[in-house]
Amino acid sequence: MQKLEEMNILEKDVAPFLISAEKVAHVQPENTLEHALLVLIKSGYTAIPVLDTSFKLKGAISKAEILDTILGIERLEPERLHETKVNDVMSTSIACIKSSAPFERALSYSINHPFICVEDEDGSFIGIITRSKLLAYLNGYLHDQRKKKS
Repeated sequence: MQKLEEMNILEKDVAPFLISAEKVAHVQPENTLEHALLVLIKSGYTAIPVLDTSFKLKGAISKAEILDTILGIERLEPERLHETKVNDVMSTSIACIKSSAPFERALSYSINHPFICVEDEDGSFIGIITRSKLLAYLNGYLHDQRKKKS
């Protein structure tokens, strides 16, 4: 294993931080907002990827987007949960990188996104990298560097 002082952390491969697609909660564009909200609540996440039937990334859906959709002028309109599809309100502006991307790119995207979607070279969704995993690694790395200087 490489010593920390010999390793350029910013060029490190992102693969070790990947949470595989099989473990990632997601919905499909044709699902209703009711289904998406249930998945979000059960998973505990604030946002999840939207994938088509061939596992291609189409966007992301968040609790905030769903709640904004059912918020009427004078009252909540929960009936919209059954009528509206994920495709109608999902965000298509999402952080996405290839599996070969360096740590630096993932870290940069994590500033504004709680997770980064990862695709293989063919554009198939293979998983996510969470901001918390990147920060935990960076925190450990910096603590190790401080110990070496002491």
